[in-house]
Amino acid sequence: MTRTTFKLATVSALLLAANIGNAAGLRVTLSHDLDSARPSETVTIAWKDVNAALPGALIQRIAVKDASGKVVPFQVTNVAPHAKDPQNVGAAYGDLIFQHSFRAGEKSATYTVEKTETIAPVFPAQTSARYIQERLDDFGWENDKLAHRTYGPALMAPAPAGSGKEVLQTSGLDLWFKRVPYPIVDRWYNKGHDHYHKDEGEGMDFYNVGKSRGAGGTGVWDGKTLHVSANYAGWKVLANGPIRSIFELRYDSWDAAGTAVTEVKRFTVDAGHQLDRIDSTFEFKGPSTLTVAVGLNKTPTDKGENGVVDVKRDKASGTLLQWIEQRSKGAFGTAVILPGAQEFTDDALNNLVLAQVKSGEPLRYYAGGAWSGAKEITTAAQWQAYVADFAKRAASPVKVNLQAQP
Repeated sequence: MTRTTFKLATVSALLLAANIGNAAGLRVTLSHDLDSARPSETVTIAWKDVNAALPGALIQRIAVKDASGKVVPFQVTNVAPHAKDPQNVGAAYGDLIFQHSFRAGEKSATYTVEKTETIAPVFPAQTSARYIQERLDDFGWENDKLAHRTYGPALMAPAPAGSGKEVLQTSGLDLWFKRVPYPIVDRWYNKGHDHYHKDEGEGMDFYNVGKSRGAGGTGVWDGKTLHVSANYAGWKVLANGPIRSIFELRYDSWDAAGTAVTEVKRFTVDAGHQLDRIDSTFEFKGPSTLTVAVGLNKTPTDKGENGVVDVKRDKASGTLLQWIEQRSKGAFGTAVILPGAQEFTDDALNNLVLAQVKSGEPLRYYAGGAWSGAKEITTAAQWQAYVADFAKRAASPVKVNLQAQP
């Protein structure tokens, strides 16, 4: 894996002081320019910078402390699990990750990374991603706010005679709406299809994907028709919580109006957020660019719910947003934020937002949803405000300065 990138925070300056190496600690200063609160801001620091200040540091013998000295949860990604490390520099590691929640008006915060004599605690998982072998070959992921799944080749394979197996070809993305912060994907697959479609206390699966793009699937738009891939063909998990999960889904070649196209989606799922970051890389030969569409299902409710869908579009931020009122299962919102969006359109199944892509260059966007049953975002106005604030945060990342402490 290449070096882990950031969802809402970035290293814009790196100031390791003269006392680098064998320092007592690594001081981390966070700053930003927005006046609004920034809850669950994810901070990443390259492990090589941690090791430069704290040579020989071990991931199980470090602590990340806030300004009051309180130890906070952290995670270290492993990007090269087969790497040899004779110099004990953490050759396999990618980034040290933790989170800070800025209060409204709080423009800076400091943390310290230290070596410890004791073993670091195991922090509760707030994100996860995995291949679901017990239900054909779904792939599921979640954080403390929302869960998702999408579908593999087994679901679109023909059903053996008399098996009753469902057959569905789609690369749309599903939403599972939860009302609890703990992981539910394992529990819901365990209790089975007929139970997780009912709210038995933890939330439920009522979002309808079908052959649509679901909540954030993609396709190639030729001006009249959306050309989409089949179900994902391969997967790879790159990081798996407790704060951030990263995984990739690979889609085999499909015909986009005469151009063969492949796609790899990299998902970055952070704790505390309603939207995930998705970096989609399309590869093709022939045209210098293609128009890619990211979509939201126009009819995302179950039969009998008589969903009333209100759609908002904002070209300045590249936001495509829905708020859906249902007859009996509460209301919910979905959204895509596509920075650099050029225009919006619809096809028979989807509301779409469009952007140009070059072969091999990732297209970054954000997608997700919220349900009134979770009791956090319960109105269209709240959902619109949340998504607008998310777009501002994505456009104005947190700055991270590092200083070795003597």
